[in-house]
Amino acid sequence: MAGTVARVTEITARSDTSFEDAIRVGLERAGQTVRQITGAWVKEQKVEVSDGAIVAWQVDLQVTFVLDG
Repeated sequence: MAGTVARVTEITARSDTSFEDAIRVGLERAGQTVRQITGAWVKEQKVEVSDGAIVAWQVDLQVTFVLDG
């Protein structure tokens, strides 16, 4: 009986635009080295502030992907 095995790995991504863009950037980059990504969970969101303005958005993602085999 065959089954599926998935793995979860944590990545951090930044954007100078938005949280949504940081998520997109992170998933696109992860997709360059990891195949079969099935989902992601935003574990944490942070912003970098300079002179009272947000200058960067950062997300910590847990990315789920199916292992080959």
